[in-house]
Amino acid sequence: MNYRKLGKTGLDVSILSYGASSLGSVFRDINEEEGKKTVHEAINSGINFIDVSPYYGLTEAETVLGKALQEIPRDKYILSSKAGRYGEQDFDFSKKSILQSVEGSLERLHTDYLDILLLHDIEFGRFDEVMSEGISVLHELKKQGKIRYFGVSGLPLSIFEKVLSQTDLDVILSYCHYSLNDTSLTSLIPTLEKKDVGLINASPLSMGLLSTRGVPDWHPADEEIKNACKQALEFCERNGENLSKLAIQYSVMNERIPTTLVSTASIENIKRNIEWVTQPINEELLQHVLKILKPIHNKTW
Repeated sequence: MNYRKLGKTGLDVSILSYGASSLGSVFRDINEEEGKKTVHEAINSGINFIDVSPYYGLTEAETVLGKALQEIPRDKYILSSKAGRYGEQDFDFSKKSILQSVEGSLERLHTDYLDILLLHDIEFGRFDEVMSEGISVLHELKKQGKIRYFGVSGLPLSIFEKVLSQTDLDVILSYCHYSLNDTSLTSLIPTLEKKDVGLINASPLSMGLLSTRGVPDWHPADEEIKNACKQALEFCERNGENLSKLAIQYSVMNERIPTTLVSTASIENIKRNIEWVTQPINEELLQHVLKILKPIHNKTW
């Protein structure tokens, strides 16, 4: 496993990191024991950065992850969680809410501190509350030693530009904007590098658009995007190749992106994902797939 610096935090994070949303049975009902063993496999194989949220499975992901991490020395992993989103339409970035959320996360995760705390999906909150209460309480928590670093997460790249124009952050988490079908995240990288903000990239499979299982029915992308990704999948299958492998390799190969999150509660999947990032990418296949996806490049939802 290779490692890169996460902005001004100075943390060396694995280029492939573990997203614990699957532990909350977000994508399928999981076996808790297999979920715990998947976390152990990830850490034993060199993954050292783990991201979770109380929103995933309505605290289930944090609970299962906490059980898994009880068996691992605290200095073996870098732990990130979130606050502000607690349900599908439940957003609260007030000081009181965030303080309560952090205490709950620390208890479920069986730790005294979080390495990183992110305000979760801030585009759905009131921006004035995010800035006046949310960011302010992050500073307080950092002074108290309950978190080491802080930032925000969200989908639209414009939300990061808006926040960074008004305050300093240690890190941001962006998803679905650096993958085979969408590399618009690169437009934000110069700003992040100038401000020395650490970048966490998530969802290299674009929430299932680039999965070998095919596009999930609930996916918010329009039919043009879904159809193009389906064509890319079918092309790979006809040629005995794996689209998910290509997508993960593509996301981690950019050295300006410190780490990319993948989520699974399957031991075999995490082993396979880790093996993929140690292998060279198939350049010929990559060019064919990028050509198929070109009509929808950087189109989002």
